[in-house]
Amino acid sequence: MPLLWVWALLLFSKVAVGDICASQRYTDAGECCKVCPPGTRVAVECGKDNTQCVPCEQGVTFSSEEDSPHCVTCARCPRGAPRIETCTVTADTVCDCGPTAYLWREGDNYTIALCAGCSRCSRGQGVAQKCSKHEDTVCEECPAGIAFNEETKLHGKACTPCTQCQPNEVEIRACEPSADAICMDKQLHINTRPVFADGTRAPPAGTSPQPPQAGDPRLTPREEEERGGGGSNILVYVSVLAAVVLGLLLYVAYKCWRSCQQKQALGKARAAAELNNAPEGEKLHSDSGVFLDSHSLQDTQPSKGSKRDSKQDGRLYVNLPPQRKEEVERALAESGPARGAGGWRALAEALGYERERADVFGRGEDPARTLLSDWAQQEGATLGLLCSALARIERPDVVATLTGPAQGVSVV
Repeated sequence: MPLLWVWALLLFSKVAVGDICASQRYTDAGECCKVCPPGTRVAVECGKDNTQCVPCEQGVTFSSEEDSPHCVTCARCPRGAPRIETCTVTADTVCDCGPTAYLWREGDNYTIALCAGCSRCSRGQGVAQKCSKHEDTVCEECPAGIAFNEETKLHGKACTPCTQCQPNEVEIRACEPSADAICMDKQLHINTRPVFADGTRAPPAGTSPQPPQAGDPRLTPREEEERGGGGSNILVYVSVLAAVVLGLLLYVAYKCWRSCQQKQALGKARAAAELNNAPEGEKLHSDSGVFLDSHSLQDTQPSKGSKRDSKQDGRLYVNLPPQRKEEVERALAESGPARGAGGWRALAEALGYERERADVFGRGEDPARTLLSDWAQQEGATLGLLCSALARIERPDVVATLTGPAQGVSVV
């Protein structure tokens, strides 16, 4: 009993002077349990003896919280994501995954790490915690009638407090998690004046009574029509509407005419190019009046003709029709006959791109389109250069898709 009283007195004195145990746990002998700081792990739990801590291994393991039960293995940056900060005993490795991604790990004991895209909060949700280097976006539901959020951007914002209508306003739509409240001024109503027995209205306050004239804004549409002003206004509105419709029709007709002119000019240019690039035998037969189909000639010498056309084709890739671009991008995204070979990465290397730059393209949803769009902005990005690069990576199928089949030419 005396020892118990001494222990109680000692504990009371510590509490009275502010020396409170930080861990709120005590040993069997009444000693305050030690707290393991970040950078260490608990080796022996507090009980009969005090807590025993073991430091983490520098550059190998870490712990970022107090009293951590174990040290976490440091992560390795994925391929294509450079390392910004080295792992310490209190913080994990920091990798550059870009502004819209974070470092995702498969468990604490695995070094497997990937750059995962940050989550997008939907409408009616606010951002409770923004996406960071190691943590994904944390979203929370906006409380109905209190806050809302209409944005769905990747880097969204927190829930915004709902607008409160003023005493001189009326609420026409309540606040919802995905939309703010709408208020309207109570004074927004149509001003009316008393009507006398003879059908005339009283003049506004402060003015002398005068007979209303046609076009007076104080008259109702029926009164305006009775005084002959309504018919003229309707005629003006109809005339303006007819002029607008006529202008739209003329504009559409002009655009159609311009499109037809461009198509005809393009067809003539293609026919002239095919005549200029035709072999001598074809020219001789054409001059003699014999019909010659260029398809048959192309079938006899496919590789030589394709190679010559690709080198001499000076058209810019950016001017290629969108449908043809999609076919080329789809073929590169699906790789060649040998799976994994001759894809967009091989084309990027043939066009002179560095490996790090190609890895940046690979982070997007459509790397083939990103590669060709970036290359098309360079000076001299012609179809001939692209066909040469495709030939070096052994993709004749993409060259055929890019150049398209030759059209038959008939000369009389």
